[in-house]
Amino acid sequence: MKATGQPGSQDQWEGSSLHRPSQKERFCWAEEVRTVLLWLLLVHLPAGGSARESVPRVQLSYKELLHSGSVVPFVGFGGGMQFQTFLLDEERSRLLLGVKDHIYLLDPDNINKHPRKLSWPAPRDRVEMCILAGKNPLTECANFVRVLHSYNRTHVYTCGTGAFQPTCAFLEVRGHKEDGWIQLITSSMESGRMKCPFDPRQPFASVLTDQYLYAGTASDFLGKDRAFGRSLGPPPDQHYIRTDISEDWVNEAKFIAAHPIADTYNPDDDKIYFFFREASRDGSTMDKAVLSRVARVCKNDVGGLRSLTNKWTTFLKARLVCSIPGTDGVDTHFDELQDIFLVPSRDERSPRVYGVFTTTSSIFKGSAVCLYNMEDIRAVFNGPYAHKEGPDHRWVEYEGRIPYPRPGTCPSRTYDPHIKTTKDFPDDAISFIRTHPLMYHSVYPVTGRPIFTRVNTDYRLTQIAVDRVPAEDGHYAVMFLGTDAGSVLKVVSITQENWATEEVVLEELQVFKHPSPILSMEISSKQQQLFVGGGDGLVLVALHRCHIYGQGCAECCLARDPYCAWDGSRCARYIPASKRRARRQDIKHGDPFSHCWDTDDVLGNSVEEKVQYGMESNSTFLECVPKSQQAQIRWFIQRPGDLRQEIRPDERILVTERGLLIRWLQRSDAGSYVCTAQDHSFTRTLLHLSLRVLERGQLHGQHGGWRGPSDEGAGAVVGEARQRYKALRALGSSSLDEYCDTLWHREKKQRQRGKWKHVQELRKSRNRRHHQGASETPAGRGY
Repeated sequence: MKATGQPGSQDQWEGSSLHRPSQKERFCWAEEVRTVLLWLLLVHLPAGGSARESVPRVQLSYKELLHSGSVVPFVGFGGGMQFQTFLLDEERSRLLLGVKDHIYLLDPDNINKHPRKLSWPAPRDRVEMCILAGKNPLTECANFVRVLHSYNRTHVYTCGTGAFQPTCAFLEVRGHKEDGWIQLITSSMESGRMKCPFDPRQPFASVLTDQYLYAGTASDFLGKDRAFGRSLGPPPDQHYIRTDISEDWVNEAKFIAAHPIADTYNPDDDKIYFFFREASRDGSTMDKAVLSRVARVCKNDVGGLRSLTNKWTTFLKARLVCSIPGTDGVDTHFDELQDIFLVPSRDERSPRVYGVFTTTSSIFKGSAVCLYNMEDIRAVFNGPYAHKEGPDHRWVEYEGRIPYPRPGTCPSRTYDPHIKTTKDFPDDAISFIRTHPLMYHSVYPVTGRPIFTRVNTDYRLTQIAVDRVPAEDGHYAVMFLGTDAGSVLKVVSITQENWATEEVVLEELQVFKHPSPILSMEISSKQQQLFVGGGDGLVLVALHRCHIYGQGCAECCLARDPYCAWDGSRCARYIPASKRRARRQDIKHGDPFSHCWDTDDVLGNSVEEKVQYGMESNSTFLECVPKSQQAQIRWFIQRPGDLRQEIRPDERILVTERGLLIRWLQRSDAGSYVCTAQDHSFTRTLLHLSLRVLERGQLHGQHGGWRGPSDEGAGAVVGEARQRYKALRALGSSSLDEYCDTLWHREKKQRQRGKWKHVQELRKSRNRRHHQGASETPAGRGY
């Protein structure tokens, strides 16, 4: 039976199988109408009180970004594609995208202008075999392009999953922008095994350098054999090398990134560093734990002569630790490596290594960013080796004899003229590295802890891209962090004088129309754009939006965005080469008093003034929202003939991030309210509000007509009530239920008091009548 009528009406529930509301529930529904939308504020943390996790200064939805022109979506594709593979060539002004069955050639300056599309589907027989093997025809049995690497000025090496039969080929790329075109060289097609994953969803890492392709992936259909290998190469020096098939080398590995890095000025010492996570079993337990690793191999490694033939002879690995030290000695570990980004430094041998990690804990959900030095990584590889010892095969420090040359050393004539290649290594050196690939010490972050964390949020960090930005007071690394919810966090980590790091979240941007995990990100410093790829497409996001911080010098300075500075008239892009004297910027401290003291608009916009009406015994909400979500709101009241006092929250008054909620309005609440925002040590007034309290008798006449100070004031109350009631019905907050219970018990007490009062009045009235009647009896009249 369909319910009709108003909530709580008798005809709604009679003859119905629905739950019949109790008196308390009907009371709560009525109270919802009376309290209007004020409980919407309870979804925000209180404005005052205890410290909280860093919140973004500004938060922008996809619609807001699109409206402001800060995001440009690529519109030349069909649905069901995952934009996971990029090749950005800023020198030649081209962007290659690898998606399902297609490769796109785009102009980075305008991604929607004359895009070129190359179709590269998997052969039909392979698709049919893939489906027969039980794979999904839409998300697995197709050619998902996972490899795009520049081979020379005119050719690109590409690989696709090929419906679980990986295939690689060369692309010829010619022309420039509108005249550009791409062509697949079919005669160059070859097997993509050990170069490209079989499964399009599998984590994968590859890099092409000196015409050699280094890749970490699964080498079989089932994904059991996972290895890091080298292939391709200029003829006749095509040496196919891979990791040994041993749990001590790589075990259920998921490869994340690979980078060529020079260790010394001798090119013979050049190495490939790669990062992955794997399952590791300590001898003390049979359970496997996920650990993050950094490993390296020498570029000139050609394998062993008698042992480790076609296997790495210089492979070493170490644990990559990202954890928060605990006060009780127990650290909180973020063990699952998700992404790696290298930021070049003045010394090309020592880039800064940024890593994104997540937790494997079932207790809480968290992500962290840790920063590492290459010097620390090299120190671990030059340190002691780990060794399995005892009946439980526990890893301990190896203290025995170390063979010559030291295992992991690259062959070099300057090191030893008798060792020209790895095939010249003695047998004891080969045997040692086969059983001792792990270093005993771990690699720890520069600061000893993460530079950024997110714990117990609705999302996890998945990707990172870092831009090194010059500012007035130094250079800063601005991190762009992609999440599995389709948002991008823009964060700057600031090192203070005491070497402590302060994390400042500048923006949180919802870059996709429909939330979907971010799969890849690429920064274009030339275009000042961030390319973001995911399951919902490809978008270009501007690196900065200086105008959103406000229109005053103080607001621009408080933002602490290295991209932005006050130029004398507005908050605009900071350009180091500019000679304008009026530029004001303070990233390290965000102190407007030191930089904006001589400007006319240090406080930005003028203070807002408004008048608001509320009805006695009802709830009312005084709204005050700062532009910065990092600002702390404080409220003050000044009653006639009294000094200004700060408002403290209690059971009747609630201070929220969006304003002041007065649950039960009293006549004494009338007065002048002042809303201030404190951002760091800087305080400014946002709002002057005059609250006028209407008595119940003022609002309604005998026939329902309005009467009181003005129809305008009463209409404001009604309009506010209608608007907030709609959101209240959709809220369903547990806090609302709690408040409802409080009101219900209070109402019950008031009713009990009212009933007792009524009984007392009846008794008094009956007694009076009894005494009056007794005095009027005949005996009393002298009969």
